[in-house]
Amino acid sequence: MSSDARTDPPPLTGLKVLEFGQLIGGPFAGKILGDFGAEVIKIEPPGQGDPLRNWRLLRNGTSVWWQIQSRNKRSVTLDLRQPEAQDIARRLAEEADVLIENFRPGVLEDWGLGWKQLSALNPGLVMLRISGYGQTGPYRDRPGFGVIGEAMGGLRHLSGEPGRLPVRVGVSIGDTLAALHGAIGILLALYHRKVNGGAGQVIDVALYEAVFNCMESLLSEYSAAGVIREPAGSALPGIAPSNAYPCSDGHVLIAGNGDSIFKRLMETIGRHDLAQNTALADNEGRVARAAQLDEAISAWTRLRRVEEVLGALQDVRVPCGRVYSARDIAEDPQYRARGMIQTMTTRDGDMLEVPGIIPQLSLSPGGIRHPAPRLGEDTEAVLASLGIEGERLSALRGARIV
Repeated sequence: MSSDARTDPPPLTGLKVLEFGQLIGGPFAGKILGDFGAEVIKIEPPGQGDPLRNWRLLRNGTSVWWQIQSRNKRSVTLDLRQPEAQDIARRLAEEADVLIENFRPGVLEDWGLGWKQLSALNPGLVMLRISGYGQTGPYRDRPGFGVIGEAMGGLRHLSGEPGRLPVRVGVSIGDTLAALHGAIGILLALYHRKVNGGAGQVIDVALYEAVFNCMESLLSEYSAAGVIREPAGSALPGIAPSNAYPCSDGHVLIAGNGDSIFKRLMETIGRHDLAQNTALADNEGRVARAAQLDEAISAWTRLRRVEEVLGALQDVRVPCGRVYSARDIAEDPQYRARGMIQTMTTRDGDMLEVPGIIPQLSLSPGGIRHPAPRLGEDTEAVLASLGIEGERLSALRGARIV
């Protein structure tokens, strides 16, 4: 990316976002908007704040995950269960373009902060609502976290080895998928509002639906032929050969499932018979003999180190790769060259490597403008913008409203 490309402001500069969510789903959507220039005001309960501040590895008493998730945000503490805090929240919503929340359906309505109340004050408001099962339907009031959405959406059934316990992907993928769909929905609603002259609207994202939307032809295979796709471990069902293969010092991923790629792979591993076999010339024939092909590839990889396998296959343009750990990511030159690893200074003065900005825009890229906030550090400034300061602010603090 040229230096000239960085002269334009980020694309969401001037967008005002109010974030009521906590933990993962809602705040990840807010992070995306903040990375691209939106002003994100995060409302947190007084005292402990967002529980994510204390999740997983802590440094100086604060989660390093928090430093990623809440960069480019401002923190305001409000106890939304209190009427005075609810009034302040309504005033903030009047000035916002977007409101993000991931409470159980009905909670905001109980606080007088539901869609009907807020849209009456701000007809242009775009409201993202992330929940386990959505705002409607018979499961609406059930509690639902990302792991439950992954199960109901069909992902957990496919995770793991055949006949064994379903496994977790390893990250909170259900929440993240919901957040990504939510961010897309926000941008669609903003476009509709600006270009088509539409009013504000609700984006209703259910965790299980966000997962389900990524399940490829899972449902259609069942509809068409009664086929229930089952877990397949590291293989890619219906596409062959594509799998993880053992080496003498680890594993490699090899995707030799293109017709010409397959031939080059077989020639490289010394299986000229398979390369020239007309029955294996297309994917349908290879899928029928996937186990045989996996064994042929494994017989070759087992005798070689990971680097030797990668070098040989990269030379003949066969897609392959190692299984990356955090150390591999941190040391990889491709990540560095693309700016996918950036260094930021936290509020405590610590240097921390964090994921870069994605997607990469050539003319108006996003960026890390400031680190994640301390709890409530922006309360005074934000409330002053509403004309709340001095004795009035002190009184609210004394009542633990802010």
